[in-house]
Amino acid sequence: MSAHRTPGSSPLALAAGSSASTASISSSHPSPAPTARRLGVPSGAFWKSLVAHLAIPLFLATGMALAYLGAFHEPVPHDLNVAVVGDSAESMVFAQTLDDQADGRLHVETTPTHASAEKLVRSGEVVAAYEATPTEATLVVASAASETTASAAQKIFLPIAYSQHLPFSIDDVAPVGEHDTTGQGLFFLMVALSVGAYASAIAVAAVTARLGVAWRMGVGALVAAVVSAIGVVVAGPIYQMIPNGVWGIWLVSWLYVFGIIMIGVGLHPILGKWTTPALTMLFVMLNFTSSGGIFAAPFEPAFFAGLNIFWNGAAFIDAVQALAYFPGRQFGFDGLRLALWATAGLLLIVVVHGWSVRRTRIADDALAVTREEEEQVIAA
Repeated sequence: MSAHRTPGSSPLALAAGSSASTASISSSHPSPAPTARRLGVPSGAFWKSLVAHLAIPLFLATGMALAYLGAFHEPVPHDLNVAVVGDSAESMVFAQTLDDQADGRLHVETTPTHASAEKLVRSGEVVAAYEATPTEATLVVASAASETTASAAQKIFLPIAYSQHLPFSIDDVAPVGEHDTTGQGLFFLMVALSVGAYASAIAVAAVTARLGVAWRMGVGALVAAVVSAIGVVVAGPIYQMIPNGVWGIWLVSWLYVFGIIMIGVGLHPILGKWTTPALTMLFVMLNFTSSGGIFAAPFEPAFFAGLNIFWNGAAFIDAVQALAYFPGRQFGFDGLRLALWATAGLLLIVVVHGWSVRRTRIADDALAVTREEEEQVIAA
């Protein structure tokens, strides 16, 4: 567009006007953006934000895959304790031959009578006992202890009975309950309690952030009583999966849930939004896989079998199985393990509170629970 010349206008003025018009047109039509912006590629800040938001979901996805597939992908027995019934030289040779041929999968001992075999199986010292007479073969198992282990024992000894041309029968000294045909009802009770416990831990941490240590412990104990009562009522009176020892199982459940809540409340001032992933790792990834509720420890890799010795889920399963199916079986060590986990949670709260009072950078008792953390609890 050219500038219109009016009478009396100087060439300098016309040039200035033309420049102004050109500048105005240029400002209304800015120069093209860089190629990345024209293509809609997000800035570096976007990618940093994406990585930060995906860190926890990717941690959970990786951890779940490694834990569940690592523990359950190949359930092969190792050092599975079984017995052969009989005190004759022939029985002892048979037991030794079976042990040698098993190549570490079995640990075979002998027991003199059928009654002693039943006693060993009920106590959990062996998972199965095989008795062969001139007329029949009998396998003594306790499916309530582990339905998968009882099935595995049948697969081991059934071919042996056939090779001996003997009819094969099962003597189940502790069968599963009428309303728990898979024998895994107590494991799923533990799953429900675990989720309720670590979700409650975040809620208790939020509500008691500005209260004293004693109040945090007291509120945690009360919430644990409610969560455990809900689980036991659903498993017991509603679905009838608990044949015996309901009150004892409730007390064990309370101790189990209380320990998880205390550990969660203790960790929150340190970990903040990473508390839920940490609890998921401790009480889902490592806990469910090592508890023995799906496959017993002799069927798991060494890492998870090792956790079974001291982890709280394994202690819970052993204790409630004793109460529900094996009256008279001692479970003091299991109770001790649960008590030690709860004690660790209590000590953690006290120590973290001390750090917070000293205003160290490690912990902050008054750290608020964010909406993001609440969403993580729902997702986990």
